[in-house]
Amino acid sequence: MTKQIYSKFDKTLIPTLPRIVFTGRIHVVLSRAQAEKAVNYLLTQPILGFDTETRPSFSKGSSHKVALLQVATHDACFLFRLNTIGLTPAIVRLLEDTAVTKIGLSWHDDINSLRRLGEFTPGSFIDIQKHVSELGIEDLSLQKLYANIFGGFISKSQQLTNWERDVLTDKQKEYAATDAWACIMLFEELQRLKQTGDYTLIKVEDK
Repeated sequence: MTKQIYSKFDKTLIPTLPRIVFTGRIHVVLSRAQAEKAVNYLLTQPILGFDTETRPSFSKGSSHKVALLQVATHDACFLFRLNTIGLTPAIVRLLEDTAVTKIGLSWHDDINSLRRLGEFTPGSFIDIQKHVSELGIEDLSLQKLYANIFGGFISKSQQLTNWERDVLTDKQKEYAATDAWACIMLFEELQRLKQTGDYTLIKVEDK
């Protein structure tokens, strides 16, 4: 069945869609030893989804450093608590790797945030935003893209929570893991649609 996608997805429809959450294993990484073990595992995987979270600032002119790096496979996600362990040698090795396919969204911004913690040379990353236009999609946000491609609702209710709190809540962990995992899902489906042409683009004009 040919998939219908839109050049721009109606954001008012998004909350009416079935809610999507990551249902795999979530591991919180709290030490350098755990980071080393996690990275060793992640670098054996064929594809990884990446995202970061930063504690929001509600005061003009102030900002916080990135607090969390989340890296997902198809069925597991590792949450590296950078505000606790920093940019460890293992994490740098992961970020500099050029062998494993690594997917992000607006990843240039994440790289800049991570470099505030320590210098590294980014490895091979693919930014979904650079691929959606090839199908005629103009939306760039993860939430709109997932709604458009899969007909699912990714909640952003945890986005502005405190990512530096001592213990992350279950909702925070679920939110962080979902965002990283969704990058893999989107990339793989975009690749499939490009290869098969199995879609119809509905052009939505600006109102």
